[in-house]
Amino acid sequence: MFFGKGDEWMPSSRKLVRMSQPANLVTFLLLFLCWDVLSRALPVGPDYLQRGWQRLLEEGESCVQCRLEECPTPRGCLAGVVLDACDCCWECANLEGQICDLDNTNHFYGKCGDHLECRLDSGDLRHGEVPEPQCTCQSSQALCGSDGKTYAQICKFQEVHNSHPEANLTVAHEGPCESEPHIISPPYDIWNITGQDVIFGCEVFAYPMASIEWRKEGSDMLLPGDDPHISVQFRGGPQKYEVTSWLQIQAVRVTDEGTYRCFARNNVGQVAAPASLMVLTPDQLNMTELALPKMPRLGPDDDMESDDDSYDYY
Repeated sequence: MFFGKGDEWMPSSRKLVRMSQPANLVTFLLLFLCWDVLSRALPVGPDYLQRGWQRLLEEGESCVQCRLEECPTPRGCLAGVVLDACDCCWECANLEGQICDLDNTNHFYGKCGDHLECRLDSGDLRHGEVPEPQCTCQSSQALCGSDGKTYAQICKFQEVHNSHPEANLTVAHEGPCESEPHIISPPYDIWNITGQDVIFGCEVFAYPMASIEWRKEGSDMLLPGDDPHISVQFRGGPQKYEVTSWLQIQAVRVTDEGTYRCFARNNVGQVAAPASLMVLTPDQLNMTELALPKMPRLGPDDDMESDDDSYDYY
């Protein structure tokens, strides 16, 4: 960075800085030291995280002649690269969910990356909020990657592709990869006292869609069987190609204690996840310092919304 005297203009990177008062060598050195300290204090990270404060520092400055040799090399660009506001240097594009310039320019918030477009969320208006334009993926079609993994849409695939370019990841085909079930959220160990209700949950991703069964260790009978105080519920979601199941035991008894397993299967394979139930009597609880656990609500009764109402879970 260089500064001149009086009304002279001297280059600062690709922008122009004007000194409004005479500057001598001492002033120049002080300004240079201040700028050095300021630049060290500014956040360090990927270009798309820094661009916000850079734009605030440069707001109001005009573009000068483009010098490609002065352009920094963008790094960590998970959504690809776009030209800056001066159509000169390449910089990181905005990711899905980041605020963007609605007029498709690159003057303040920035442009969206590959397969993304800047949209206003009309849902914010319904909730009385001021809508902010955000980068939104243009597709909701799931993809199967060459790594055998299913990606929710092309934008998620692109982020992984750009983060590991050495892997040479490609799209194998549209639609999810066929795979054995994967338990995303397994049931967890639970304890409670007699007379209370307990709930085990099991969330599974698979394509083709998985079926879920519950069994208690030591018994081959599928639950709930003919036991009226045990019930099983299912629903699709919360995401596409997922299914969630709950096992509820009402007014638990000491005889309910044991290990319960969630079995998920499709025509590719099967997987299981165990969880244990410990049942205490009120007298046993009084002898401990344990506090009664809070019971979760059953998922089907919650007001759960998916990211896309058009999802066909099955």
